[in-house]
Amino acid sequence: MKILMIFDQIQAGFGGKEKGDLELGGKKMPIGSANMFEKYLPDVDGHIIGTLYCGDDFYLNNKEVVTRKLVAMTKKLSPDVVICGPAFNYEKYGLLCSEVGYAIEHQLDIPVVAAMSAECTEAINEHKDDLTIIKMPKKGGIGLTDSLKKILELSSLKVANEPIENFVRENCY
Repeated sequence: MKILMIFDQIQAGFGGKEKGDLELGGKKMPIGSANMFEKYLPDVDGHIIGTLYCGDDFYLNNKEVVTRKLVAMTKKLSPDVVICGPAFNYEKYGLLCSEVGYAIEHQLDIPVVAAMSAECTEAINEHKDDLTIIKMPKKGGIGLTDSLKKILELSSLKVANEPIENFVRENCY
């Protein structure tokens, strides 16, 4: 299973909130927080083929352009699934995950899994009915390992076109 990650500047490893103006970019390799998934990838026969990233402030100030470019970059990389997150409790990153994830899944018909904590209320409320969003703890919260495994499990189910209703009911918003 070929996985594409979409991160903000923090999860990509390019700085904290002060780097929110980071422009859109990408690498054909796992970077930043992608390493959190490494030991669980063999369980789903997965590998990360690339990481796209954008500062959350840059995204919010350029939503249409960034979304269009992320959709185009995703199409070019042709992953089996896209993981947007984990956004933890970063509300602006949660919006990037939900809005871009929705655009990718509906324009390209490539499965998307987003992940964020309950603090990302705007993103969850906006897309919980049309995008699978895994429940996860806020930054530093208990249950991260379980959330990472569930992100990959749902990704695998979606790629295999397996039924996801029960999984979603138990693990998503």
